[in-house]
Amino acid sequence: MNTKINEAVRKNVIYYRKTNNLTQAELAEKIGVSHDFIRQAEAPNVQKNFSIKTIEKLADEFEIDYIKLFENR
Repeated sequence: MNTKINEAVRKNVIYYRKTNNLTQAELAEKIGVSHDFIRQAEAPNVQKNFSIKTIEKLADEFEIDYIKLFENR
């Protein structure tokens, strides 16, 4: 995944998780990934790739259009 896209998704995951008052562990449980996956996904120094399925699950959980996860924040 492109570095700019990764950065946008990372920032948006943090933003929407906090907006929804979820901890990393709660978000991980709700979308069926490990807490470590979310921790790494939010870490600024880790290049984490997201599958289409994970993007879809995140968007569903946040009740947003998936494209919002790619917007610059």
